[in-house]
Amino acid sequence: MTAGAMLSNPFLFTLLRILPASIASWLGGWLSANIARKSMKLRDQRARANLAILRPDLDEGAREAMLTRRWFNLGRTMAELANVDRLVSARHVSITDEAAYREALGSARPMIFLTVHVGNWDVLAAHLKANTDRPPLGVYQPPADPKQAAMLQRARQSYMGEAITGSAAARAILRHLSDKDRAMLYILVDERRERQVWFPRFGRDLPPSGNLSVALRLARKAGARFLPFCMVRTEGANFRIDWHPPLDPIALTDDQIMAQVDAFLGKACVDHADQWLALHDMDLTAPTA
Repeated sequence: MTAGAMLSNPFLFTLLRILPASIASWLGGWLSANIARKSMKLRDQRARANLAILRPDLDEGAREAMLTRRWFNLGRTMAELANVDRLVSARHVSITDEAAYREALGSARPMIFLTVHVGNWDVLAAHLKANTDRPPLGVYQPPADPKQAAMLQRARQSYMGEAITGSAAARAILRHLSDKDRAMLYILVDERRERQVWFPRFGRDLPPSGNLSVALRLARKAGARFLPFCMVRTEGANFRIDWHPPLDPIALTDDQIMAQVDAFLGKACVDHADQWLALHDMDLTAPTA
Protein backbone atom coordinates (compact mmCIF):
# COMPACT_ATOMS: atom_id res chain seq x y z
CA MET A 1 0.00 0.00 0.00
CA THR A 2 1.33 3.44 -0.93
CA ALA A 3 0.90 6.44 1.33
CA GLY A 4 -1.52 8.00 -1.15
CA ALA A 5 -3.73 4.90 -1.05
CA MET A 6 -4.90 6.01 2.38
CA LEU A 7 -6.87 8.72 0.61
CA SER A 8 -8.79 6.34 -1.65
CA ASN A 9 -9.30 3.35 0.68
CA PRO A 10 -12.67 3.90 2.45
CA PHE A 11 -12.05 1.16 5.04
CA LEU A 12 -8.65 2.49 6.06
CA PHE A 13 -9.89 6.07 6.06
CA THR A 14 -12.77 5.08 8.38
CA LEU A 15 -10.41 3.13 10.66
CA LEU A 16 -8.11 6.13 10.95
CA ARG A 17 -11.10 8.25 11.89
CA ILE A 18 -12.24 5.83 14.61
CA LEU A 19 -8.80 5.56 16.24
CA PRO A 20 -7.49 8.30 18.54
CA ALA A 21 -5.85 10.94 16.37
CA SER A 22 -2.33 10.35 17.73
CA ILE A 23 -2.55 6.57 17.20
CA ALA A 24 -4.00 7.00 13.70
CA SER A 25 -1.12 9.33 12.87
CA TRP A 26 1.45 6.80 14.11
CA LEU A 27 -0.20 3.98 12.14
CA GLY A 28 -0.05 6.01 8.94
CA GLY A 29 3.61 6.73 9.54
CA TRP A 30 4.42 3.08 10.20
CA LEU A 31 2.64 1.93 7.04
CA SER A 32 4.50 4.49 4.97
CA ALA A 33 7.98 3.85 6.40
CA ASN A 34 7.71 0.05 6.42
CA ILE A 35 5.47 -0.76 3.45
CA ALA A 36 5.02 2.17 1.07
CA ARG A 37 8.73 3.01 1.03
CA LYS A 38 9.64 -0.46 -0.25
CA SER A 39 7.33 -0.08 -3.24
CA MET A 40 8.53 3.43 -4.11
CA LYS A 41 12.26 2.83 -4.57
CA LEU A 42 12.69 5.39 -7.34
CA ARG A 43 11.25 8.16 -5.21
CA ASP A 44 13.39 7.05 -2.28
CA GLN A 45 16.51 7.20 -4.46
CA ARG A 46 15.53 10.60 -5.81
CA ALA A 47 14.98 11.93 -2.28
CA ARG A 48 18.38 10.55 -1.24
CA ALA A 49 20.16 12.32 -4.11
CA ASN A 50 18.38 15.61 -3.47
CA LEU A 51 19.05 15.44 0.26
CA ALA A 52 22.78 15.00 -0.40
CA ILE A 53 22.70 18.27 -2.36
CA LEU A 54 20.63 20.21 0.17
CA ARG A 55 22.35 18.87 3.31
CA PRO A 56 26.04 18.27 2.50
CA ASP A 57 26.74 18.98 6.18
CA LEU A 58 25.29 15.58 7.14
CA ASP A 59 27.11 12.27 6.87
CA GLU A 60 25.49 9.32 5.10
CA GLY A 61 24.13 7.79 8.30
CA ALA A 62 22.45 11.03 9.35
CA ARG A 63 20.89 11.44 5.91
CA GLU A 64 19.52 7.88 5.95
CA ALA A 65 17.95 8.52 9.35
CA MET A 66 16.45 11.70 7.96
CA LEU A 67 14.99 9.82 4.98
CA THR A 68 13.35 7.29 7.31
CA ARG A 69 11.82 10.11 9.36
CA ARG A 70 10.65 11.65 6.12
CA TRP A 71 8.69 8.54 5.06
CA PHE A 72 7.19 8.36 8.53
CA ASN A 73 6.14 12.01 8.30
CA LEU A 74 4.61 11.45 4.87
CA GLY A 75 2.44 8.60 6.16
CA ARG A 76 1.46 10.57 9.25
CA THR A 77 0.41 13.50 7.08
CA MET A 78 -1.80 11.33 4.87
CA ALA A 79 -3.36 9.56 7.86
CA GLU A 80 -4.03 12.84 9.64
CA LEU A 81 -6.39 13.90 6.86
CA ALA A 82 -8.99 11.74 8.59
CA ASN A 83 -8.59 13.72 11.81
CA VAL A 84 -7.75 17.27 10.83
CA ASP A 85 -10.55 18.70 12.98
CA ARG A 86 -9.18 16.93 16.07
CA LEU A 87 -5.67 18.27 15.54
CA VAL A 88 -6.63 21.94 15.26
CA SER A 89 -6.22 22.84 18.91
CA ALA A 90 -3.69 24.29 21.33
CA ARG A 91 -3.06 20.74 22.52
CA HIS A 92 -1.49 19.86 19.17
CA VAL A 93 -0.40 23.22 17.70
CA SER A 94 1.85 25.92 19.14
CA ILE A 95 2.71 29.23 17.47
CA THR A 96 6.03 31.06 17.47
CA ASP A 97 5.48 34.52 19.01
CA GLU A 98 1.74 33.91 19.14
CA ALA A 99 0.71 37.40 20.28
CA ALA A 100 2.42 39.06 17.30
CA TYR A 101 1.02 36.41 14.95
CA ARG A 102 -2.55 37.09 16.05
CA GLU A 103 -1.95 40.82 15.74
CA ALA A 104 -0.82 40.30 12.14
CA LEU A 105 -3.97 38.26 11.43
CA GLY A 106 -6.09 41.20 12.61
CA SER A 107 -5.08 43.44 9.69
CA ALA A 108 -7.97 45.06 7.82
CA ARG A 109 -6.42 44.32 4.42
CA PRO A 110 -6.68 41.11 2.37
CA MET A 111 -3.90 38.61 3.06
CA ILE A 112 -2.18 35.97 0.99
CA PHE A 113 -0.62 33.20 3.07
CA LEU A 114 2.32 31.47 1.40
CA THR A 115 3.60 28.09 2.51
CA VAL A 116 5.31 24.88 1.38
CA HIS A 117 4.67 21.15 1.82
CA VAL A 118 6.48 20.86 5.16
CA GLY A 119 5.11 19.13 8.27
CA ASN A 120 1.36 18.97 7.71
CA TRP A 121 0.14 21.68 5.35
CA ASP A 122 -3.50 20.56 5.64
CA VAL A 123 -3.57 20.99 9.42
CA LEU A 124 -1.96 24.39 8.81
CA ALA A 125 -4.81 25.42 6.48
CA ALA A 126 -7.40 24.18 8.96
CA HIS A 127 -5.73 25.98 11.84
CA LEU A 128 -5.66 29.20 9.84
CA LYS A 129 -9.38 29.00 9.09
CA ALA A 130 -10.22 28.19 12.71
CA ASN A 131 -8.22 31.12 14.04
CA THR A 132 -9.46 33.95 11.85
CA ASP A 133 -12.79 35.29 10.66
CA ARG A 134 -11.43 35.93 7.16
CA PRO A 135 -13.28 34.34 4.20
CA PRO A 136 -10.89 31.56 3.08
CA LEU A 137 -9.84 30.31 -0.33
CA GLY A 138 -7.22 27.63 -0.95
CA VAL A 139 -5.21 26.92 -4.08
CA TYR A 140 -3.50 23.56 -4.47
CA GLN A 141 -2.27 21.05 -7.04
CA PRO A 142 -4.40 17.87 -6.96
CA PRO A 143 -2.92 14.35 -7.16
CA ALA A 144 -2.89 12.69 -10.56
CA ASP A 145 -5.09 9.81 -9.35
CA PRO A 146 -8.77 10.85 -9.81
CA LYS A 147 -10.03 8.92 -6.77
CA GLN A 148 -7.38 10.41 -4.51
CA ALA A 149 -8.02 13.87 -5.95
CA ALA A 150 -11.79 13.60 -5.32
CA MET A 151 -11.36 12.44 -1.71
CA LEU A 152 -8.71 15.09 -1.07
CA GLN A 153 -10.97 17.81 -2.43
CA ARG A 154 -13.86 16.69 -0.22
CA ALA A 155 -11.61 16.61 2.84
CA ARG A 156 -10.10 20.03 2.15
CA GLN A 157 -13.37 21.81 1.49
CA SER A 158 -14.39 21.11 5.09
CA TYR A 159 -11.59 23.31 6.45
CA MET A 160 -10.30 25.37 3.52
CA GLY A 161 -13.62 26.77 2.37
CA GLU A 162 -13.65 26.72 -1.40
CA ALA A 163 -10.59 24.91 -2.73
CA ILE A 164 -9.50 25.33 -6.34
CA THR A 165 -6.52 24.30 -8.44
CA GLY A 166 -4.09 26.81 -9.85
CA SER A 167 -5.07 26.27 -13.49
CA ALA A 168 -7.25 29.08 -14.89
CA ALA A 169 -8.11 30.22 -11.36
CA ALA A 170 -6.65 33.74 -11.38
CA ARG A 171 -9.95 35.54 -12.05
CA ALA A 172 -11.77 33.64 -9.29
CA ILE A 173 -8.95 34.44 -6.88
CA LEU A 174 -8.98 38.14 -7.76
CA ARG A 175 -12.75 38.32 -7.24
CA HIS A 176 -12.35 36.61 -3.87
CA LEU A 177 -9.63 39.01 -2.70
CA SER A 178 -11.32 42.13 -4.06
CA ASP A 179 -15.00 41.52 -3.27
CA LYS A 180 -14.91 39.88 0.15
CA ASP A 181 -14.07 41.87 3.26
CA ARG A 182 -10.63 40.95 4.70
CA ALA A 183 -10.41 37.93 2.40
CA MET A 184 -7.52 35.51 2.67
CA LEU A 185 -5.85 33.19 0.19
CA TYR A 186 -3.81 30.11 1.13
CA ILE A 187 -1.23 29.02 -1.44
CA LEU A 188 1.36 26.24 -1.57
CA VAL A 189 4.22 27.66 -3.66
CA ASP A 190 6.63 24.70 -3.96
CA GLU A 191 4.99 23.34 -7.10
CA ARG A 192 6.62 20.45 -8.92
CA ARG A 193 6.66 20.60 -12.71
CA GLU A 194 8.68 18.61 -15.21
CA ARG A 195 10.48 16.72 -12.44
CA GLN A 196 11.66 20.02 -11.00
CA VAL A 197 10.77 22.41 -8.20
CA TRP A 198 10.81 26.08 -9.18
CA PHE A 199 10.54 27.40 -5.67
CA PRO A 200 12.39 27.64 -3.34
CA ARG A 201 15.28 28.65 -5.59
CA PHE A 202 18.15 27.13 -3.52
CA GLY A 203 20.59 29.61 -5.03
CA ARG A 204 19.42 29.05 -8.61
CA ASP A 205 18.66 32.04 -10.84
CA LEU A 206 14.93 31.42 -11.26
CA PRO A 207 12.21 34.03 -11.82
CA PRO A 208 8.85 33.83 -10.00
CA SER A 209 6.57 31.28 -11.67
CA GLY A 210 3.40 29.30 -11.08
CA ASN A 211 1.37 30.11 -7.97
CA LEU A 212 3.96 32.54 -6.65
CA SER A 213 3.99 34.57 -9.86
CA VAL A 214 0.18 34.73 -9.83
CA ALA A 215 0.18 35.73 -6.16
CA LEU A 216 2.59 38.61 -6.75
CA ARG A 217 0.37 40.06 -9.48
CA LEU A 218 -2.89 39.57 -7.60
CA ALA A 219 -1.56 41.09 -4.39
CA ARG A 220 -0.93 44.38 -6.16
CA LYS A 221 -4.33 44.40 -7.83
CA ALA A 222 -6.20 43.55 -4.62
CA GLY A 223 -4.05 45.51 -2.16
CA ALA A 224 -3.19 42.32 -0.25
CA ARG A 225 -0.24 41.65 2.04
CA PHE A 226 1.76 38.42 2.15
CA LEU A 227 2.40 36.30 5.22
CA PRO A 228 4.85 33.41 4.67
CA PHE A 229 4.47 30.62 7.21
CA CYS A 230 4.79 26.85 7.66
CA MET A 231 3.79 24.14 10.11
CA VAL A 232 6.66 22.00 11.40
CA ARG A 233 6.04 18.64 13.05
CA THR A 234 7.66 18.68 16.49
CA GLU A 235 6.83 15.20 17.82
CA GLY A 236 4.13 12.72 16.89
CA ALA A 237 0.90 14.52 15.97
CA ASN A 238 2.11 17.83 17.41
CA PHE A 239 3.19 20.90 15.45
CA ARG A 240 4.61 24.41 15.61
CA ILE A 241 3.70 27.29 13.30
CA ASP A 242 6.70 29.38 12.24
CA TRP A 243 5.93 32.61 10.39
CA HIS A 244 7.49 35.64 8.76
CA PRO A 245 6.23 39.19 9.43
CA PRO A 246 3.81 40.37 6.72
CA LEU A 247 5.28 41.70 3.48
CA ASP A 248 3.57 44.68 1.85
CA PRO A 249 3.69 45.12 -1.96
CA ILE A 250 3.06 48.82 -1.43
CA ALA A 251 6.43 49.16 0.31
CA LEU A 252 8.43 46.39 -1.41
CA THR A 253 9.28 45.45 -4.98
CA ASP A 254 8.53 41.98 -6.35
CA ASP A 255 12.24 41.14 -6.16
CA GLN A 256 12.40 42.16 -2.51
CA ILE A 257 9.32 40.12 -1.65
CA MET A 258 10.64 37.14 -3.60
CA ALA A 259 14.00 37.32 -1.80
CA GLN A 260 12.43 37.35 1.68
CA VAL A 261 9.89 34.61 0.93
CA ASP A 262 12.60 32.50 -0.69
CA ALA A 263 14.96 32.93 2.27
CA PHE A 264 12.32 32.06 4.86
CA LEU A 265 10.58 29.13 3.13
CA GLY A 266 13.78 27.86 1.51
CA LYS A 267 15.40 27.60 4.92
CA ALA A 268 12.34 25.73 6.22
CA CYS A 269 12.64 23.18 3.40
CA VAL A 270 16.34 22.62 4.08
CA ASP A 271 16.15 22.62 7.88
CA HIS A 272 13.16 20.26 7.81
CA ALA A 273 14.01 18.24 4.71
CA ASP A 274 12.78 15.15 6.59
CA GLN A 275 9.30 16.72 6.42
CA TRP A 276 9.39 18.21 2.91
CA LEU A 277 7.16 16.41 0.40
CA ALA A 278 8.85 17.72 -2.77
CA LEU A 279 12.16 16.07 -1.88
CA HIS A 280 11.19 12.92 -3.81
CA ASP A 281 9.33 14.65 -6.66
CA MET A 282 12.19 16.57 -8.21
CA ASP A 283 15.72 16.18 -9.55
CA LEU A 284 18.04 18.91 -8.33
CA THR A 285 20.87 17.40 -10.37
CA ALA A 286 19.07 18.33 -13.63
CA PRO A 287 19.24 21.86 -15.08
CA THR A 288 16.10 23.99 -15.07
CA ALA A 289 14.57 24.98 -18.38
